[in-house]
Amino acid sequence: MSQRSSSTLIAYGPHFSAVAERTAAIIDRILKGARPGDLPVEEPTSYELVIDGVMAKALGLTIPPGVRARADEVLD
Repeated sequence: MSQRSSSTLIAYGPHFSAVAERTAAIIDRILKGARPGDLPVEEPTSYELVIDGVMAKALGLTIPPGVRARADEVLD
């Protein structure tokens, strides 16, 4: 999630590399003959919090130290 969007202050969502890895595993199973309807539905297991410090500064906001400490990534 480290790509900077021009209008995002804080983003919280699934860790994209983990989602891509699971997607590749499911596609592999399908290509090997598994029926898509027989495969279990999977939910992401890891999430990340990314804060755009540049956007916060541009908006005149101060991100509390506790929130910054919990962030997986702070873009400054």
